[in-house]
Amino acid sequence: MTRSDLVSRVSAIFPYVNIGNVDRIISIIIDLMIDKLQKGGRIELRDFGAFSTRERGESLGRNPRNGEKVIIKPKRVPFFRAGKKLRDAVNEKKLNKDSLFKDED
Repeated sequence: MTRSDLVSRVSAIFPYVNIGNVDRIISIIIDLMIDKLQKGGRIELRDFGAFSTRERGESLGRNPRNGEKVIIKPKRVPFFRAGKKLRDAVNEKKLNKDSLFKDED
């Protein structure tokens, strides 16, 4: 699902909300999530999962063009841990046929 797919689906569920406003709301939510993770925070969406960051230490890599060894600096990377209901749904243990966001394909 792309961002435009998400905007279209949310607009279909709430037809009385202008599609531009739906797009803006989704942008605000994403921006707030990014801001929280930049500050080292954690975002938990019940039944869906939790977003956080993890530290990656310095490591040794190779330049793919010439094979030369390079040092990769330490950095923070985003991390997502799926919630139980999401894991079960993906594995079809508790597939909800009435889900508003179920793919029509």
